[in-house]
Amino acid sequence: MKKLFIILLIFSCNVKEPVQQTEILGKSTPEAEGISSSAILDFIEAAEKEQPDALHSVMILRHGKIVAEGWWNPYNPESPHLLYSLSKSFTSTAIGLAVSEGLISLNDPVISFFPGKAPENPNENLKSMRIRDLLRMTTGHATDSYGRIKGHPGGWAAGFLSLPVEHKPGSIFIYNTGATYMLSAILQKVTGQTLTDFLQPRLFDPLEIEKPFWQSDPEGINVGGTGLYVTTRDIAKLGQLYLQKGKWKGEQILTEDWVHAATSLQTSNGSNPESDWDQGYGYQFWRCRHNLYRGDGAFGQYCIVMPQQDAVVAITSGTNDMQGIMNLVWDHLLPAMDSQSLAQDDESFNALNNKLESLALSTVQGKETVEMAKMISGKKYMMEENVQGIEAFSLNIDQKDKSITFWTEEGEQSIPVGYNSMLKGEMIMTGLGKVAAASSGAWTSSDTYKITMYNYESPHAVTYDIKFDQNKIVMDSKFNVFLGNPKQPQMIGTQEKL
Repeated sequence: MKKLFIILLIFSCNVKEPVQQTEILGKSTPEAEGISSSAILDFIEAAEKEQPDALHSVMILRHGKIVAEGWWNPYNPESPHLLYSLSKSFTSTAIGLAVSEGLISLNDPVISFFPGKAPENPNENLKSMRIRDLLRMTTGHATDSYGRIKGHPGGWAAGFLSLPVEHKPGSIFIYNTGATYMLSAILQKVTGQTLTDFLQPRLFDPLEIEKPFWQSDPEGINVGGTGLYVTTRDIAKLGQLYLQKGKWKGEQILTEDWVHAATSLQTSNGSNPESDWDQGYGYQFWRCRHNLYRGDGAFGQYCIVMPQQDAVVAITSGTNDMQGIMNLVWDHLLPAMDSQSLAQDDESFNALNNKLESLALSTVQGKETVEMAKMISGKKYMMEENVQGIEAFSLNIDQKDKSITFWTEEGEQSIPVGYNSMLKGEMIMTGLGKVAAASSGAWTSSDTYKITMYNYESPHAVTYDIKFDQNKIVMDSKFNVFLGNPKQPQMIGTQEKL
C-alpha cells in the first residue's frame, strides 16, 4: 500500500466586449477597471474569517488587466499549484485544438482508438460511447471510473473499456475523471504526444505558461482529469483566453466555436437554483449561477470566467467548502463590478495593497521551548508500523535552527521548522522527486510539540501533535484536506537505545 505521507509530500451588468490584450496581463488599479478596492478587501477579509487558512492565492482580472493579486505565505507567485480537476479544462482545450486540426471528431467512437484493448464482445452501450460523451461526462457509467481503472494489467485504458456501461451514453451525467483520462489517452494515441507536449506549442508557449508538469500513468499517458501543476497566473491566463473567445494578443489560439461549445450547457446535472453544482456541465467546464462558468478542482482550485462583467477570478486553496468560496465571490466581487471606471479611492487602494502584501497562513502558536526540549532534542524514535510510512522520527529543537527529520523508504529527510514563521525545505515524493515543504512549530504544552507542514505546491498540509512521555512518543496527525479521512491513525514510537 502506498504510504499516505509520501502521497501528500508527493463569480449583471452590461459592459463592452472583452478587451484584447496587447501585453500579457498588464496591471491596473481596481477603480480604473470599475471595481472598488474596498470590495476586494472585503472579499479577502470575509474569506479569512469564514474559512481561516483556506485561501492560498487569488488573482482578479478586469478588462484584461490584473487589478489584484495575492498569495498567502508560504504560497507564492513562482510556485506551481496542483490543480486537481481544474486540469480537465486544460484537457478540454487540447481536444478543441485537435478537433480544429482535423485530428479527431467528437463523434468518433471511443473503442475505435483501442482495438487491442477493447473487449472482444463489447456491449451496445460501450460501442455507442463517443468522444463527445467523454467530454460532457455522459459515458453511461453508474459511478466514476477513475478509481477502478488503476492497476488493470492491460493499462488504464483497457481498465476503462472493461468496465460495465450500465446506461446509454448521453443519457445521464456522472462526474467521471476516468473519462477525462481517456481523452488524454485518445490524444496520445492519435498524435504520439502527451497532452503536455501537444499543448506546448499550441497553448503553453503562446500564453507563456512555463514549465507545466502533468502526472502520468504507468504507460506515460498524462492523467488528464487531474495532476496538472501550473501557477495562479497560468490559471488566470486560461480564463482570459476563454473570455476573449479563444484569442490571445490578436491571434486565434482556440476557435470561437469551441469556446462557445465547451462553456455552454451540454448536459443537465441537477435542478437546485442555489447550487453551483446544478447549473449544467459543458466540455470539462461547469456552468455557474449568474450566467458564469468555471473550471475547478478538488479543495478549491478555481478558474471563474464572467463574460458579462469581462472578468476572471483565479483562486487556489485548501478547503472542504468549495461552494462557500464561490458564495464569497458572488457576494463581494460580482456586485462590485461597475460598467464604468470609478473615482480613485486612495485610502481603500492602499489598505488593499497593504493587505495583499502581508497575506500569510497561520503559524503554530505556543512556546518556543520548554524544559523537555533539552531531553528529547536530537533523539531518534523508532516508530511502530504505520500507514504514513514513517520508520523513525527526530526533533532538533533545542537550538536556534530547528528541524524535523523523518526516516521513510525514501531515506532520511530533514525539514527546517520555523517559530512564528514558516521555513521552507524540500521532501522527496515518489514519482515527483523533490517537492516544496514549509513548516512551523511550537510547544503547545509542557510535553507536546505541534508542527504544521505545508506542501505549498498543493492544497495539502499536515499537522502533527507529538506528545513525549519518558522514552515514548505518541503522534497524532491530521490533514487539512484529504481524499479520505483527514485524521490519521495514531502512531507510537520508542526512543532508540544507544
